[in-house]
Amino acid sequence: MEYDPQAASAAGHKKKRAYAQQAYEFGANAAGQQPPLAQAPLAPQAGVGQAGVGYPAPQEPLSAQMSQMNLGPQPVPPPQMAPQMQAPQPQGLMNQLYPSDLLQTPFSVHELDLPPPPINLPPNTSVTPSLFANCPPKYVRSTLNTVPTNSSLLKKSKLPFALVIQPYTSLHDAEDPVPIVPDQVISRCRRCRTYINSFVTFLDQGHRWRCNMCNLTNDVPQAFDWDATQQKAVDRWQRPELNYSVVEFVAPQEYMVRAPQPLVYLFLFDVSYAAVTNGLLATSARCILESLDRIPNADRRTKVGFIAVDSSLHYFSIPRDDAENGEPRMLVVSDLDEPFLPTPEDLVTNLSECRGNIEKFLEKLQSMFQETQNGYSAMGSALRAGHRLISNTGGKIVVLTSSLPNIGYGKLEMREDKKLLGTSKEGSLLQTANSFYKSFAVECSKVQVSIDMFLFSAQYQDVATLSNLPRYTGGQTYFYPGWNAARPEDAIKFAREFSDYLSSEIGLEAVLRVRATTGLRMSYFYGNFFNRSSDLCAFPAFPRDQAYVVEVAIDETINKPYVCLQAAVLHTTCNGERRIRVLTLALPTTENLSAVYASADQSAITAYFSHKAVERALSSGTENARDALQAKVVEILQTYRKELAGGNMGGGGLQLPANLRALPVLFLGLMKNVGLRKSAQIPSDLRSAALCLLSTLPIPLMLQHIYPRMYSLHDMPDNAGTPDPDSGEMVLPPPVNLSSERLANYGLYLIDDGQTQFLWVGSQAVPALIDDVFGLEDKTQLKQGKTQLPVLENEFNERVRAVVEKSADARSKGVGSIVVPPLYVVREDGEPSLKLWAQTLLVEDRADQGVSLMQWMGLLREKVVQ
Repeated sequence: MEYDPQAASAAGHKKKRAYAQQAYEFGANAAGQQPPLAQAPLAPQAGVGQAGVGYPAPQEPLSAQMSQMNLGPQPVPPPQMAPQMQAPQPQGLMNQLYPSDLLQTPFSVHELDLPPPPINLPPNTSVTPSLFANCPPKYVRSTLNTVPTNSSLLKKSKLPFALVIQPYTSLHDAEDPVPIVPDQVISRCRRCRTYINSFVTFLDQGHRWRCNMCNLTNDVPQAFDWDATQQKAVDRWQRPELNYSVVEFVAPQEYMVRAPQPLVYLFLFDVSYAAVTNGLLATSARCILESLDRIPNADRRTKVGFIAVDSSLHYFSIPRDDAENGEPRMLVVSDLDEPFLPTPEDLVTNLSECRGNIEKFLEKLQSMFQETQNGYSAMGSALRAGHRLISNTGGKIVVLTSSLPNIGYGKLEMREDKKLLGTSKEGSLLQTANSFYKSFAVECSKVQVSIDMFLFSAQYQDVATLSNLPRYTGGQTYFYPGWNAARPEDAIKFAREFSDYLSSEIGLEAVLRVRATTGLRMSYFYGNFFNRSSDLCAFPAFPRDQAYVVEVAIDETINKPYVCLQAAVLHTTCNGERRIRVLTLALPTTENLSAVYASADQSAITAYFSHKAVERALSSGTENARDALQAKVVEILQTYRKELAGGNMGGGGLQLPANLRALPVLFLGLMKNVGLRKSAQIPSDLRSAALCLLSTLPIPLMLQHIYPRMYSLHDMPDNAGTPDPDSGEMVLPPPVNLSSERLANYGLYLIDDGQTQFLWVGSQAVPALIDDVFGLEDKTQLKQGKTQLPVLENEFNERVRAVVEKSADARSKGVGSIVVPPLYVVREDGEPSLKLWAQTLLVEDRADQGVSLMQWMGLLREKVVQ
């Protein structure tokens, strides 16, 4: 019998349709109802609801016990890939308010580790009983886990409504895999373009679905229940997009404007006198050479190019390994105003085809400039040349520089003035000195060019101006003040970070859009990208180590028991595949102010105000930013007191619900951070670099940066610094509050803000402790400042090293980061400036011109009671 493709296709459609119908005859939502038992069995939500954690455990309902009955869609067994997504959906209980007096019960550092208040959705909100139907907080956190139904209630609460979105939680996909939909069947709402997800409703015996954002009814695609490769019907209820809130779709052809671009790295080396003498040129060339195997190149299309810059531009032509005249050549262009491109075809070369010659070039690079006396840097002109070189493909420009761009385009002046520091005029130093950098960054964004800055100057480098390049192109500013390769600690830190940076997977030509239930609107976006239209954020390269904040406005009254928000990142992977990562979050609604307060997430609120404060500092100075933060925390305390605490508090205390208790301390930490602190001692470069961090760090690193971790090591529990027998994770000692009262003069402490670590050695530390940790007889022999711990043959030294390493490990915090914090040894009776620096991290103390926590609480009480 002859094969008839049309008949086979018709039979296939019949099978798919019959399949869809059968699925619905078994207790499914044929009349537009949800399946009756599509309810998540209760498991603790990321630590929520366990006794003693700060929130009460909801009762287990009967339906959870009955979920074994074979009705409707069955729970999907979690695939191997998703241990990190276990954020089950608790039941439809409202969060309760637990009032707490901030003055009678002092703040404890452990409150920062509480999970966000649970998201209590009404029963049967998701179409499958999957435990993973709602987005876990590690990807998306909302400042409010219960949403006011109208804007006047939101306004009355004085709390912000915003999402903190971190689409990737590691530098490499393999470390944090998410379910993938490979069959290119992507079902989206015709009107609002929402991707089908766990919160839609199926109608008409499963042939149609109703959008959970705009309520439009859409057809289910023919291929939704059909496996084209195996030519057979599949179980719809096993599809990842109906079971997982975080999924990645492999995109079909229509999601591409052009063929997927290859990964392109263009390195701009500063070869001026400063960069050659501090060892930057030699170290970065060596590091790239040793990391060539780590650069993502699975599809063998990755390209690299190199430009060196002093008072001229030096291009390097690198031929293919099999070319006849196979030597790399240098081409020098000294016209900085209109630098022409020499033979452009082999200035950016294929990494696989030219590997041997690239290695030859990197080995020779340092010797080409080692005798230089040239103190100029035409970095602005080099950037324009780089833009011209890769604008037809797009890619990453990686700038490695130790100098201020002082000649050619975008020339900058030395404008640091110590007399301005700490005054109202200091704000001018944080603003952009030359408009070229912002307008050029926008030009780069349009042609898919992203810029990362690695800055190494011992002198003023105008970080405030240069950081505009990464800010508008989805890049990052990495700052290494006073760096010198002659110090092994400096060289090793940069080499480890730069190698991890080169190995990190990035998304190319990416856009981020956030959609939401009708009545909600994305009103403001914060982070490093270019806002291309009212709701589209453009990223020439999508990094793995940053988070983004999106403010949500309530435009009309919401009549639904819950709302949905969906973030989608369309991008090209490093190996040339077009993908869409979709994250869907559902949140219950309320007309009740106490429910809004009971569900507020103090960490997400702090992240939101951190972005607001950076914006304020850059536009009108740090004093204005600090004043705005103080006014905000007072406003929240006053609102809570007036609306929810009955207005009069015995003894004039300060009250907030248990879930917001840490807010005043976090705001104090934010105001004392290097980026915002009132001080005449902070150089503007250091301040600007800190502001870059405050506007890009994911929540776990942001919290640690504004309220650092401190561990007491001399008396740590026996299991600290050893692997946990169940999880295999290294155990950290319990953290202690950041107050000098906690520092015993015979003790040893680790203070870690995620960017720098301090090992604090008390003035009365006993010789045995010094010997065990440092292998020295006497603490006067102890080398102070930047150092590495010695490796000694004793258990205590091993455990201390394990704690120091674990504390620095971003992966265990559920984030991607290349940062390796340097370690400084500080003696309580030693170098005063070092000691002072470490003490500025003790947020609860008075330091520089800041108040102590006690004074801060007193000040807030005065303002609230007024």
